[in-house]
This record gives sequence, C-alpha cells and structure tokens, in this order.
Amino acid sequence: MRITEIDPGADETLARTLLSIQHVAYAVEASLIGDDRIPPLHETLDALRAAPLRWLGAHHDGRLVGAVAWSENPTERDIDRLVVDPTAHRRGTGTALVRTLLASAGDRRTVVATGAANLPARRLYERLDFRLIGEREVVPGLRIAEYVREPAT
Repeated sequence: MRITEIDPGADETLARTLLSIQHVAYAVEASLIGDDRIPPLHETLDALRAAPLRWLGAHHDGRLVGAVAWSENPTERDIDRLVVDPTAHRRGTGTALVRTLLASAGDRRTVVATGAANLPARRLYERLDFRLIGEREVVPGLRIAEYVREPAT
C-alpha cells in the first residue's frame, strides 16, 4: 500500500473516485449505527472538492482504496473523515492512514468523532491510543463519540 497526499479540489477524476468511496464507506457506517444522517454520506462532488480539508490517500495496486481528511491549526488536528472502500476492509488501510497522519502531527493533539455505535471505528482509534473524551447527541437520536490523542512526548 502506498499513502500519498491527494487533492480532490484539483483533480475531478480523483474527486469522483473519492466521493464514490466516501459514499459506500459511510453507507456501511449508516448501517452500523442505524442512521443515515451522516453529512458526508450525502455530500456532492462540488462540496467535496470545495471542502477546506487536507487529504491523504491510500493506494493499492494503483487504485485509491481509502483516504483521511483533516483540518488543523497550530495546536490541533481534527480528523474530519476516514473512508475505506469496503472491498479493502480489514486490511489495515484505515490504521495506516491514521498512523501516517499522526506521524506528521508534530506537537499538535489530534481529535476525531465517530458514530457512538460504530464499534469498528472506535476500536481503531482506541488501538491507536486515542482517549474517549465523551459522547453527545448531535441531532435527536444520533450520538457521536469524541476522542483525543495527545502528541507523543
């Protein structure tokens, strides 16, 4: 697997592939949590391309199979989304993407939120030393779990 920076805003073909992966990945999460009110599940191509995010993509045999997107400021990185093509599940793609992102975080802490009922995602973050800081209801009936990982000292 090869992980590289990607820019869906500058490459429409890449953006279309990424959007397809994002939609199927979030459809899996919607099934796991019993709720399809996940904004990236319904995102359009134009919205994805315009989002003010940085991206890493995971490529296997020359094909994009996953991506992680984040925003950052001088003290914190916020993982906005982590998507893996279901055909690449359970092969370490998500873990590799998050590890690569963490390796370049420097002295920033990293935060992430996921559906509270999305146990595979929660286990991934917990294995990577993220600490649960709480759960909250973002819309009636939809709960998210919020995690933080402090920088290595």
